[in-house]
Amino acid sequence: MTWIDASQAQLPTLNQPVFVAPEDRLAQLESEYTLGGGDRVHIDILAVPQYSGEYQIPPGGFLTLPLIGTVLVEGLTVEQASQTLSSQYVRFLKRPLVTVTLLTPRPLNISISGEVNRPGSYSLSLVGGAGNSPGVKSPTLAQAIEQAGGVTLSADIGRVQIRRRRRSGSQNVITINLWELVQTGNQPQNLALRDGDTIYVPPSTNITLAEARQIATTSFAPKPDEPRTVAVVGEVTRPGTYTLIGGNTTNNNRTQGFPTLTRAIQLAGGIKPMANIRQIQIRRLSKAGTEQIIGVDLWQLLQTGDFSQDAVLQDEDTIVVPTASAVNPAEATELATANFSPDTIRVSVVGEVTQPGLVQVPPNTPLNQALLAAGGFDQQRASKSKVELIRLNPDGTVSKRMIPIDFAQGINEDSNPTLRNNDIIVVARSNTARITDAIESSLSPIPNVFGLFNIFDLLNLF
Repeated sequence: MTWIDASQAQLPTLNQPVFVAPEDRLAQLESEYTLGGGDRVHIDILAVPQYSGEYQIPPGGFLTLPLIGTVLVEGLTVEQASQTLSSQYVRFLKRPLVTVTLLTPRPLNISISGEVNRPGSYSLSLVGGAGNSPGVKSPTLAQAIEQAGGVTLSADIGRVQIRRRRRSGSQNVITINLWELVQTGNQPQNLALRDGDTIYVPPSTNITLAEARQIATTSFAPKPDEPRTVAVVGEVTRPGTYTLIGGNTTNNNRTQGFPTLTRAIQLAGGIKPMANIRQIQIRRLSKAGTEQIIGVDLWQLLQTGDFSQDAVLQDEDTIVVPTASAVNPAEATELATANFSPDTIRVSVVGEVTQPGLVQVPPNTPLNQALLAAGGFDQQRASKSKVELIRLNPDGTVSKRMIPIDFAQGINEDSNPTLRNNDIIVVARSNTARITDAIESSLSPIPNVFGLFNIFDLLNLF
């Protein structure tokens, strides 16, 4: 989907966009603000203080004033209202000079659509001024976006549109680049709104991880502690849906930081040994219904500290962790120490060991260490030269192979491979133990025969 398609789908193209120089926007606001019901104004008639005073414009826009009666001011700028009142008072006063000053603008009704979390219509409260402007001011574009739940991480904040109706009835389209506000603090880009404005935040056609993270830090993005439901599938321990918020997922401090990709993987139990962390995908739906696919390389996060790869997530994201075609043993060892790997894996050690059964060991533990975790070989019965490793492969097949044992060996695929979750190590009996067990098995009926002879002997005594 292109940006042009999105704008055409949601906004009627009555006029070509009108680009207004940033330094002219505030002056334009003052000069083009039109009065209406709910505005509070001060009318000053020079040299006639008894006719001056403050007035609340009623619904309908008619003011009732001394001498001249009712005058319609709705739809006029303050300058036009001043000229209109001067023309009315000229019948009663010699050279009247009337000045209209806006004291309190009325609440604004605006609508907002596109890449915001809660699109719709809003009535915005006025905000307090400061410094030389102690009165109230109109809310800004950023404040309106905050009211709408903030922008999504799919938003193109460099091309936000404000549609504003002129007095003539036509519409003026103002395109705002909020990146200038975010990156340089250019306040004129944070345009003050007017009653009836329509805001459209288009989707981005080229999402970058760095820009998405930067958007997440703005005041008009959702708060980090807002819950987000995401799905995690593929090579993770517990695939499924999870509710994610900012902060450490392993303790109660969950209002610090952002809800990121690695936090979601932690909730899903961590990656499996065959996870391909270089080609993770985040599938994200825009408000227009199109799917955006964002590629993530967590290996870059581990190797270079590229924080942008730990993508900030939004509601209804789907994370896909694909299966690797092969795993480098050195990389697997490093992955085992990452915070998005599981803390432990389960390995079964059966046969002639001191403590046969299930043992829990850190990921990528070598086979020798798992044998020691099970208490080591049964010195009287175990075959100590080799063991059998049984493994369930990612494609559903089962592999078996004999591994020669040498506890002096370091990690290597031939004689001391790293283990995966649910591996089974079988320690066979030694030849001596086999012979002993066979003899015992063959001789086991003999005591019963001897017992029978003993019974006959006892009978003969009587």
